[in-house]
Amino acid sequence: MKRIVLTGGGTAGHVTPNIALLPKLRELGYDIHYIGSYEGIEKKLIEDVNVPYYGIASGKLRRYFDPKNFSDPFRVLKGYGEARKILKKLKPDVVFSKGGFVAVPVVLAAKHLHIPVIIHESDMTPGLANKISLSAATKVCCNFPETMGYIPEGKAVLTGSPIREELLHGNKLAALNLCGFAANKPVILVIGGSQGSVAVNDAVRGILPELLKKYQVIHLCGKGKLDSTKTDMEGYIQFEYVKKELADLFALADVCISRAGANAICELLALRKPNLLIPLSSNASRGDQILNAESFENQGFSEVLTEENLAPTIILPIIDKLYEKRADYVAAMEKSGQSDAISKITSLIEEVTSGKK
Repeated sequence: MKRIVLTGGGTAGHVTPNIALLPKLRELGYDIHYIGSYEGIEKKLIEDVNVPYYGIASGKLRRYFDPKNFSDPFRVLKGYGEARKILKKLKPDVVFSKGGFVAVPVVLAAKHLHIPVIIHESDMTPGLANKISLSAATKVCCNFPETMGYIPEGKAVLTGSPIREELLHGNKLAALNLCGFAANKPVILVIGGSQGSVAVNDAVRGILPELLKKYQVIHLCGKGKLDSTKTDMEGYIQFEYVKKELADLFALADVCISRAGANAICELLALRKPNLLIPLSSNASRGDQILNAESFENQGFSEVLTEENLAPTIILPIIDKLYEKRADYVAAMEKSGQSDAISKITSLIEEVTSGKK
Protein backbone atom coordinates (compact mmCIF):
# COMPACT_ATOMS: atom_id res chain seq x y z
CA MET A 1 0.00 0.00 0.00
CA LYS A 2 1.19 3.52 -0.81
CA ARG A 3 1.83 5.61 2.28
CA ILE A 4 1.68 9.39 2.66
CA VAL A 5 2.53 11.62 5.61
CA LEU A 6 0.66 14.93 5.78
CA THR A 7 1.96 17.81 7.86
CA GLY A 8 1.04 21.39 8.66
CA GLY A 9 -0.34 23.30 11.59
CA GLY A 10 -0.46 26.33 13.80
CA THR A 11 -3.73 27.60 12.34
CA ALA A 12 -6.79 25.91 10.87
CA GLY A 13 -5.73 27.23 7.47
CA HIS A 14 -2.69 24.96 7.59
CA VAL A 15 -4.84 21.92 8.33
CA THR A 16 -8.22 22.11 6.56
CA PRO A 17 -6.77 21.78 3.03
CA ASN A 18 -5.06 18.57 4.17
CA ILE A 19 -8.39 17.32 5.50
CA ALA A 20 -10.01 18.18 2.16
CA LEU A 21 -7.58 15.80 0.43
CA LEU A 22 -8.41 12.81 2.64
CA PRO A 23 -11.40 11.32 0.75
CA LYS A 24 -9.54 11.30 -2.57
CA LEU A 25 -6.33 9.96 -1.02
CA ARG A 26 -8.31 7.14 0.60
CA GLU A 27 -10.03 6.42 -2.70
CA LEU A 28 -6.59 6.12 -4.30
CA GLY A 29 -5.55 3.60 -1.66
CA TYR A 30 -3.14 5.64 0.47
CA ASP A 31 -2.29 4.75 4.04
CA ILE A 32 -2.41 8.23 5.60
CA HIS A 33 -0.51 9.53 8.64
CA TYR A 34 -0.13 13.04 10.08
CA ILE A 35 2.70 14.82 11.87
CA GLY A 36 1.87 17.99 13.80
CA SER A 37 2.74 19.70 17.07
CA TYR A 38 2.12 18.16 20.47
CA GLU A 39 -1.04 20.11 21.27
CA GLY A 40 -1.69 22.49 18.33
CA ILE A 41 -5.08 23.04 16.70
CA GLU A 42 -4.15 20.39 14.13
CA LYS A 43 -4.13 17.61 16.75
CA LYS A 44 -7.85 17.78 17.49
CA LEU A 45 -8.83 18.40 13.86
CA ILE A 46 -6.89 15.38 12.61
CA GLU A 47 -7.92 13.02 15.39
CA ASP A 48 -11.56 13.88 14.57
CA VAL A 49 -11.09 12.48 11.04
CA ASN A 50 -9.50 9.21 12.24
CA VAL A 51 -5.99 9.68 10.88
CA PRO A 52 -3.03 8.42 12.99
CA TYR A 53 -1.38 11.47 14.55
CA TYR A 54 2.20 12.00 15.74
CA GLY A 55 3.21 15.04 17.77
CA ILE A 56 6.62 16.68 17.61
CA ALA A 57 8.25 19.74 19.21
CA SER A 58 7.62 22.94 17.30
CA GLY A 59 9.18 26.39 17.47
CA LYS A 60 8.41 29.56 15.56
CA LEU A 61 11.14 31.26 13.56
CA ARG A 62 10.66 35.02 13.71
CA ARG A 63 12.00 37.98 11.77
CA TYR A 64 11.56 40.22 14.83
CA PHE A 65 13.02 40.20 18.34
CA ASP A 66 11.33 37.98 20.89
CA PRO A 67 12.83 36.25 23.94
CA LYS A 68 11.62 32.95 22.52
CA ASN A 69 14.04 33.40 19.61
CA PHE A 70 16.69 32.00 21.95
CA SER A 71 14.78 28.83 22.85
CA ASP A 72 12.71 28.04 19.76
CA PRO A 73 15.65 26.97 17.54
CA PHE A 74 16.31 24.18 20.04
CA ARG A 75 12.66 23.16 19.82
CA VAL A 76 12.97 23.04 16.02
CA LEU A 77 16.07 20.83 16.33
CA LYS A 78 14.21 18.57 18.74
CA GLY A 79 11.27 18.44 16.32
CA TYR A 80 13.63 17.54 13.50
CA GLY A 81 14.98 14.59 15.48
CA GLU A 82 11.47 13.43 16.36
CA ALA A 83 10.24 13.82 12.78
CA ARG A 84 13.23 11.89 11.43
CA LYS A 85 12.52 9.03 13.84
CA ILE A 86 8.83 8.91 12.87
CA LEU A 87 9.58 9.02 9.14
CA LYS A 88 12.18 6.25 9.42
CA LYS A 89 9.55 4.13 11.14
CA LEU A 90 6.70 4.91 8.71
CA LYS A 91 8.79 4.89 5.49
CA PRO A 92 6.25 6.98 3.52
CA ASP A 93 6.37 7.24 -0.26
CA VAL A 94 5.76 10.99 -0.08
CA VAL A 95 5.31 13.85 2.38
CA PHE A 96 2.74 16.56 1.68
CA SER A 97 3.18 19.80 3.62
CA LYS A 98 0.59 22.52 4.01
CA GLY A 99 3.01 24.76 5.87
CA GLY A 100 3.27 26.38 9.26
CA PHE A 101 6.37 26.11 11.42
CA VAL A 102 5.63 22.59 12.62
CA ALA A 103 6.08 21.43 9.02
CA VAL A 104 9.66 22.71 8.70
CA PRO A 105 11.40 19.93 10.70
CA VAL A 106 9.22 17.32 8.98
CA VAL A 107 10.11 18.57 5.50
CA LEU A 108 13.83 18.84 6.31
CA ALA A 109 13.87 15.36 7.85
CA ALA A 110 12.14 13.98 4.74
CA LYS A 111 14.76 15.60 2.51
CA HIS A 112 17.62 14.03 4.47
CA LEU A 113 15.88 10.64 4.29
CA HIS A 114 15.42 11.04 0.50
CA ILE A 115 11.62 11.04 0.77
CA PRO A 116 9.92 13.19 -1.92
CA VAL A 117 8.18 16.29 -0.55
CA ILE A 118 5.31 18.28 -2.06
CA ILE A 119 4.59 21.68 -0.53
CA HIS A 120 1.44 23.75 -0.85
CA GLU A 121 1.68 27.55 -0.65
CA SER A 122 -1.67 29.24 -0.09
CA ASP A 123 -0.66 32.88 -0.20
CA MET A 124 0.69 35.05 -2.98
CA THR A 125 4.23 35.07 -1.58
CA PRO A 126 5.75 32.20 0.40
CA GLY A 127 5.79 32.63 4.17
CA LEU A 128 8.99 32.10 6.13
CA ALA A 129 8.25 28.44 6.91
CA ASN A 130 7.75 27.56 3.26
CA LYS A 131 10.76 29.65 2.19
CA ILE A 132 12.91 27.50 4.47
CA SER A 133 11.29 24.36 3.06
CA LEU A 134 11.58 25.22 -0.66
CA SER A 135 14.98 23.60 -1.15
CA ALA A 136 13.57 20.29 0.09
CA ALA A 137 10.53 20.33 -2.19
CA THR A 138 10.12 18.15 -5.23
CA LYS A 139 7.10 20.22 -6.31
CA VAL A 140 5.36 23.32 -4.94
CA CYS A 141 1.60 23.69 -5.40
CA CYS A 142 0.57 27.33 -5.83
CA ASN A 143 -2.70 29.10 -5.23
CA PHE A 144 -2.05 32.10 -7.46
CA PRO A 145 -0.43 32.48 -10.88
CA GLU A 146 1.78 35.25 -9.48
CA THR A 147 3.27 32.91 -6.85
CA MET A 148 4.98 30.80 -9.48
CA GLY A 149 7.51 33.57 -10.02
CA TYR A 150 8.71 33.19 -6.43
CA ILE A 151 9.36 29.44 -6.74
CA PRO A 152 12.53 27.83 -8.17
CA GLU A 153 12.13 27.00 -11.85
CA GLY A 154 10.59 23.62 -12.58
CA LYS A 155 9.04 23.18 -9.13
CA ALA A 156 5.91 25.34 -9.28
CA VAL A 157 2.50 23.93 -10.27
CA LEU A 158 -0.68 26.04 -10.32
CA THR A 159 -3.31 23.99 -8.50
CA GLY A 160 -5.41 26.30 -6.37
CA SER A 161 -6.30 25.24 -2.85
CA PRO A 162 -8.29 22.10 -1.95
CA ILE A 163 -11.64 22.78 -0.32
CA ARG A 164 -13.96 20.45 1.52
CA GLU A 165 -16.11 18.40 -0.86
CA GLU A 166 -19.22 18.91 1.27
CA LEU A 167 -19.18 22.65 0.55
CA LEU A 168 -20.05 21.86 -3.07
CA HIS A 169 -23.30 20.15 -2.13
CA GLY A 170 -25.29 22.70 -0.16
CA ASN A 171 -29.08 22.78 -0.05
CA LYS A 172 -30.75 26.14 -0.76
CA LEU A 173 -34.08 25.07 0.66
CA ALA A 174 -32.50 23.97 3.94
CA ALA A 175 -30.82 27.40 4.22
CA LEU A 176 -34.07 29.22 3.49
CA ASN A 177 -35.78 27.27 6.25
CA LEU A 178 -32.89 27.85 8.68
CA CYS A 179 -32.86 31.60 8.06
CA GLY A 180 -36.61 32.13 7.59
CA PHE A 181 -35.91 34.05 4.39
CA ALA A 182 -38.11 34.74 1.37
CA ALA A 183 -37.27 32.75 -1.75
CA ASN A 184 -37.64 35.72 -4.13
CA LYS A 185 -35.16 38.20 -2.61
CA PRO A 186 -31.37 38.01 -3.15
CA VAL A 187 -29.08 37.00 -0.32
CA ILE A 188 -25.72 38.37 0.84
CA LEU A 189 -23.48 36.13 2.95
CA VAL A 190 -21.02 38.00 5.18
CA ILE A 191 -17.98 36.07 6.46
CA GLY A 192 -15.82 37.94 8.93
CA GLY A 193 -13.18 35.25 9.39
CA SER A 194 -12.91 32.56 12.09
CA GLN A 195 -12.44 35.14 14.85
CA GLY A 196 -14.93 37.62 13.45
CA SER A 197 -13.72 40.93 12.03
CA VAL A 198 -14.82 44.02 13.92
CA ALA A 199 -14.18 46.16 10.84
CA VAL A 200 -16.30 43.96 8.57
CA ASN A 201 -19.03 43.50 11.18
CA ASP A 202 -19.32 47.23 11.85
CA ALA A 203 -19.31 48.12 8.15
CA VAL A 204 -22.13 45.70 7.36
CA ARG A 205 -24.24 46.62 10.36
CA GLY A 206 -23.80 50.29 9.55
CA ILE A 207 -25.53 49.89 6.19
CA LEU A 208 -28.16 47.31 7.16
CA PRO A 209 -31.18 49.62 6.74
CA GLU A 210 -30.15 50.31 3.14
CA LEU A 211 -29.04 46.73 2.40
CA LEU A 212 -32.30 45.21 3.61
CA LYS A 213 -34.34 47.25 1.14
CA LYS A 214 -32.95 45.07 -1.67
CA TYR A 215 -31.24 42.08 -0.04
CA GLN A 216 -31.44 39.57 2.78
CA VAL A 217 -28.27 39.22 4.87
CA ILE A 218 -26.68 36.21 6.55
CA HIS A 219 -23.94 37.38 8.89
CA LEU A 220 -21.26 35.05 10.28
CA CYS A 221 -19.87 37.48 12.81
CA GLY A 222 -17.56 35.45 15.09
CA LYS A 223 -17.72 34.19 18.65
CA GLY A 224 -19.02 36.78 21.11
CA LYS A 225 -19.83 39.26 18.37
CA LEU A 226 -23.60 38.95 17.99
CA ASP A 227 -25.46 42.28 18.13
CA SER A 228 -28.47 41.84 20.43
CA THR A 229 -30.07 45.03 19.10
CA LYS A 230 -30.48 43.50 15.66
CA THR A 231 -31.89 40.06 16.43
CA ASP A 232 -35.42 40.93 15.28
CA MET A 233 -34.62 42.65 11.98
CA GLU A 234 -36.55 41.06 9.13
CA GLY A 235 -34.22 39.66 6.46
CA TYR A 236 -31.15 39.69 8.73
CA ILE A 237 -29.80 36.72 10.66
CA GLN A 238 -26.60 36.42 12.67
CA PHE A 239 -24.51 33.38 13.60
CA GLU A 240 -21.38 33.33 15.72
CA TYR A 241 -20.20 30.27 13.84
CA VAL A 242 -21.65 27.52 11.66
CA LYS A 243 -20.27 24.15 10.72
CA LYS A 244 -22.38 21.70 8.73
CA GLU A 245 -24.84 24.46 7.76
CA LEU A 246 -22.16 26.45 5.92
CA ALA A 247 -22.60 24.54 2.65
CA ASP A 248 -26.33 25.35 2.66
CA LEU A 249 -25.70 29.03 3.40
CA PHE A 250 -23.21 29.22 0.54
CA ALA A 251 -25.73 27.59 -1.79
CA LEU A 252 -28.29 30.26 -0.92
CA ALA A 253 -25.94 33.24 -1.26
CA ASP A 254 -25.92 35.36 -4.41
CA VAL A 255 -23.03 37.58 -3.28
CA CYS A 256 -20.46 37.22 -0.47
CA ILE A 257 -18.53 39.72 1.62
CA SER A 258 -15.39 38.22 3.11
CA ARG A 259 -11.92 38.67 4.48
CA ALA A 260 -9.23 37.62 1.99
CA GLY A 261 -7.56 34.66 3.68
CA ALA A 262 -6.36 32.19 1.07
CA ASN A 263 -8.65 29.33 2.08
CA ALA A 264 -11.70 31.57 2.34
CA ILE A 265 -11.31 33.09 -1.10
CA CYS A 266 -10.57 29.72 -2.71
CA GLU A 267 -13.89 28.49 -1.35
CA LEU A 268 -15.58 31.48 -3.00
CA LEU A 269 -13.81 30.66 -6.26
CA ALA A 270 -14.72 26.97 -6.18
CA LEU A 271 -18.34 27.84 -5.41
CA ARG A 272 -18.46 30.57 -8.07
CA LYS A 273 -19.66 33.26 -5.66
CA PRO A 274 -19.19 36.92 -6.73
CA ASN A 275 -17.58 38.63 -3.78
CA LEU A 276 -16.39 41.77 -2.10
CA LEU A 277 -13.07 41.19 -0.33
CA ILE A 278 -11.98 43.30 2.64
CA PRO A 279 -8.40 42.18 3.35
CA LEU A 280 -6.78 42.34 6.74
CA SER A 281 -4.65 45.48 6.79
CA SER A 282 -0.87 45.34 6.57
CA ASN A 283 -0.76 46.82 10.08
CA ALA A 284 -2.16 43.55 11.43
CA SER A 285 -0.42 41.06 9.11
CA ARG A 286 2.43 40.66 6.65
CA GLY A 287 0.07 41.94 3.94
CA ASP A 288 -0.69 38.58 2.33
CA GLN A 289 -4.46 39.14 2.35
CA ILE A 290 -4.02 42.38 0.40
CA LEU A 291 -1.99 40.60 -2.27
CA ASN A 292 -4.46 37.70 -2.38
CA ALA A 293 -7.36 40.10 -2.88
CA GLU A 294 -5.56 42.07 -5.58
CA SER A 295 -4.90 38.87 -7.53
CA PHE A 296 -8.57 37.89 -7.42
CA GLU A 297 -9.61 41.40 -8.44
CA ASN A 298 -7.16 41.41 -11.37
CA GLN A 299 -8.54 38.05 -12.54
CA GLY A 300 -12.10 39.40 -12.49
CA PHE A 301 -13.33 37.24 -9.60
CA SER A 302 -13.78 39.93 -6.94
CA GLU A 303 -14.14 43.55 -5.94
CA VAL A 304 -11.81 44.80 -3.21
CA LEU A 305 -12.08 47.45 -0.51
CA THR A 306 -9.50 48.32 2.13
CA GLU A 307 -10.54 48.74 5.75
CA GLU A 308 -9.92 52.47 5.37
CA ASN A 309 -12.54 52.76 2.60
CA LEU A 310 -15.55 51.14 4.23
CA ALA A 311 -17.83 54.14 3.86
CA PRO A 312 -21.51 53.35 3.11
CA THR A 313 -21.38 55.46 -0.06
CA ILE A 314 -18.63 53.18 -1.38
CA ILE A 315 -19.80 49.75 -0.18
CA LEU A 316 -23.41 49.91 -1.38
CA PRO A 317 -22.67 50.61 -5.07
CA ILE A 318 -20.08 47.82 -5.11
CA ILE A 319 -22.56 45.31 -3.71
CA ASP A 320 -25.12 46.38 -6.32
CA LYS A 321 -22.51 45.97 -9.07
CA LEU A 322 -21.59 42.48 -7.84
CA TYR A 323 -25.22 41.39 -7.88
CA GLU A 324 -26.21 43.02 -11.16
CA LYS A 325 -23.12 41.75 -13.02
CA ARG A 326 -22.79 38.46 -11.15
CA ALA A 327 -22.77 36.45 -14.39
CA ASP A 328 -19.56 38.23 -15.47
CA TYR A 329 -17.76 37.31 -12.25
CA VAL A 330 -18.94 33.70 -12.49
CA ALA A 331 -17.76 33.46 -16.10
CA ALA A 332 -14.29 34.68 -15.10
CA MET A 333 -14.13 32.11 -12.28
CA GLU A 334 -15.10 29.30 -14.63
CA LYS A 335 -12.06 30.05 -16.80
CA SER A 336 -9.67 29.89 -13.87
CA GLY A 337 -6.81 27.41 -13.65
CA GLN A 338 -7.14 27.52 -9.88
CA SER A 339 -10.10 25.15 -9.71
CA ASP A 340 -10.34 21.40 -9.12
CA ALA A 341 -7.36 21.56 -6.76
CA ILE A 342 -8.01 18.16 -5.18
CA SER A 343 -7.68 16.34 -8.50
CA LYS A 344 -4.60 18.32 -9.50
CA ILE A 345 -2.81 17.82 -6.19
CA THR A 346 -3.60 14.12 -5.86
CA SER A 347 -2.50 13.57 -9.48
CA LEU A 348 0.78 15.26 -8.61
CA ILE A 349 1.13 13.06 -5.52
CA GLU A 350 0.51 9.99 -7.71
CA GLU A 351 3.18 11.12 -10.18
CA VAL A 352 5.73 11.65 -7.43
CA THR A 353 5.04 8.33 -5.72
CA SER A 354 5.35 6.61 -9.09
CA GLY A 355 8.74 8.20 -9.65
CA LYS A 356 7.54 10.50 -12.46
CA LYS A 357 9.07 13.67 -11.03
